[in-house]
Amino acid sequence: MTLTVQQDANFDLEAMKAAVIDALEDIKGFDIAVMDVRKLTNMTSYMIVASATSSRQAKAMGDNVREKMKEKGYAIRGTEGEKEGEWVLVDLNDIVVHIMVPATRAYYNLEQLWGDAEARRGHIKPA
Repeated sequence: MTLTVQQDANFDLEAMKAAVIDALEDIKGFDIAVMDVRKLTNMTSYMIVASATSSRQAKAMGDNVREKMKEKGYAIRGTEGEKEGEWVLVDLNDIVVHIMVPATRAYYNLEQLWGDAEARRGHIKPA
């Protein structure tokens, strides 16, 4: 029984991930990256990073992600950065969505940051 529940949870997570990507693409989000961070943190399972051409588009993408997730019955833990729109974060618990204008995305370079964390963690030997 536990195996079936785990499979259902993974399927639901995959469906949620696909729904987030669809919501981002609906508003012409681009350069979408999905990072599986389950081995790096217990705070979330996936981080999805997407680019927007402007702060207005970033805000619209964040709104669309929230709206589509609510329609599908997913809980929204919180949203940050909507006022400025340079970096909009939507926390869905199992997935954290980062929507950034290209300059902000290049500056923070989350893909490299989390990729480096994984690489460093891989070199740690148990004591």
